[in-house]
Amino acid sequence: MYDLIVIGAGPGGYEAAAHAGRLGRKVALVEKERIGGACLNVGCIPAKAFLRSSRLCRECREAAAFGVHTGAFSFDLPAVVERKNGIVAALVKGIGDTLQRAGVDVFEGQARLTARDRVQVGGQALQAANILIATGARPAVPPVPGIGSPRVIDSDSAFDLTVVPGRVAIIGAGCIGLEFATFFSDIGSDVAVFEMLPRVASGCDRDVADRLQQCLQRSGVGFHLPCEVLGVDDGTVRFADRAGPDQAYQADLVLNATGRVSVVAGLGLEDAGVDFSAAGIPVTDRGQTNVPGIWACGDVTGEHMLAHAATREGIVAVNNMFGKPDRVRYDAMPAVIYTHPEVAWAGRTEEELKAAAITYGKTVVPMGVSGRFLIENERGSGFLKLLTGATYGEILGVHVVADWSSEFIVAASALIETELGVNQAAEIVFPHPTVSEVLREAIRRARVGGRQP
Repeated sequence: MYDLIVIGAGPGGYEAAAHAGRLGRKVALVEKERIGGACLNVGCIPAKAFLRSSRLCRECREAAAFGVHTGAFSFDLPAVVERKNGIVAALVKGIGDTLQRAGVDVFEGQARLTARDRVQVGGQALQAANILIATGARPAVPPVPGIGSPRVIDSDSAFDLTVVPGRVAIIGAGCIGLEFATFFSDIGSDVAVFEMLPRVASGCDRDVADRLQQCLQRSGVGFHLPCEVLGVDDGTVRFADRAGPDQAYQADLVLNATGRVSVVAGLGLEDAGVDFSAAGIPVTDRGQTNVPGIWACGDVTGEHMLAHAATREGIVAVNNMFGKPDRVRYDAMPAVIYTHPEVAWAGRTEEELKAAAITYGKTVVPMGVSGRFLIENERGSGFLKLLTGATYGEILGVHVVADWSSEFIVAASALIETELGVNQAAEIVFPHPTVSEVLREAIRRARVGGRQP
C-alpha cells in the first residue's frame, strides 16, 4: 500500500514523486516510455540544445562586427543530435538518482486506473491513498489532408533529423513553431510559417508579439497569417491567406507545430469516475480533480503547458494531499519563447488588463539603456514593458522582447508574487552591468512618474 502513486515521469510527475518521498511518504512512480517526459526527451531540453548550436552559426556570421574573423564554417547536424543525446542522457540519469535518493519505487509500463485507489501496471496491481495523474501531452494532429505524409514531421521527431533541409514549412506560430523557425533560419534553411490566427505567439503581449514577428522577418523568416492550410502533398503546402485562396509552397520538410493535446486516453479515468475531456482533466488551484484522492498536474490538465508550471502544480498537489495547504498562483507564472530575440513575460498583458477593466500605468524602456545588452548584441533591439496598478503602483505585468530576457524574468515574477509596489521595488539593487538593469530602469521611471507604494 502506497501513500502516493504518480502516473507519468515528466517534470510534474518526477518532481512530485521526489518531493513526497523526501517528506517520508511511500511513493510509486509509473512511466510507460522515458523518465523525464516530453520536456527532457523531445521538448524543452533538446530544443535549447539545438538552438544553442544554431546561435553559434548566427554568431559566426556576425563575428566580424565584434572584431573576430571566423572564415568558412559548416553546420554538422548529426553532431548536434549526438550532443543533444548526451545532454539528455546525463539529465535522465540525474533524475533517476534523485528518485532513488528519495526512496521512490519506479515501475515501467502502461498505467490504468481500475478504481479510485488502484492502478494496474501490466500484470501488477498497485494501491495507494492518493493518485497523481501527470501523463503530459502529445503533438496535436490537425485535420489537414496529407498531414501524415512522409515529409511531415512533428516536434517530437524533429530532434532526430540528420540533414539540414533547404526549405522548411512550419504549420503553427506558437512557441514551438517560432523556436523551430529561429533554429532552421539560423542554420541556413529558407523558412515559411503558416498560422491560422492573425498574429504570432498568441499567448503573449500584442506589442511584444508584433516586435518578435518583425525581428524574425528581418532574419528571413516568411509569415502567412491569418492563413488556412488546405493540405500537404509531397512537401507542397497548399494554403489560402490574404494574398489569395489557392497558393502553394514547396518545401523539403514540413513541420507540424500546431500545439500539443493532453494524454487522457487509455488511463481508465472513466472507471475511476474522473471528469475529463479531450481538452484535459479539470483541477482546482490545489490540483484536485472531482474525485477525492485523485489529483492531476501539468499538461494533462490542458491549462498551463509549461514544464515549470507542471513542477509547481505537482508539488502543490503533494503538499495539499498530505495536509499542507498550498495553491498555484498563476498570475506570477513566468514564460519564455527561446527565439532570436527571446521573449519573456510574467503577469498580465495589456489586453487582459483592459478586458478586466483594470486601470493601469505603462512604462516602456528600450533595451539599449543596458550597457550589457549593447555589448552582447551588436545590432540587437527590443524593449521591456512594465504594467503597474494606477492607484498603488503594484507590478501587474512585465513583458520583454530581447535576448537574455529569460535569465531575469524570474525577478519580475518574484515582484508580482510578493505584490511589491514600484517605490518599494526601486530599492532593490541590480548588479551592473547586466541586461536585467532594464527592469530596474523601468521601475525607476514608473516611480518617478508618480506611482505610490
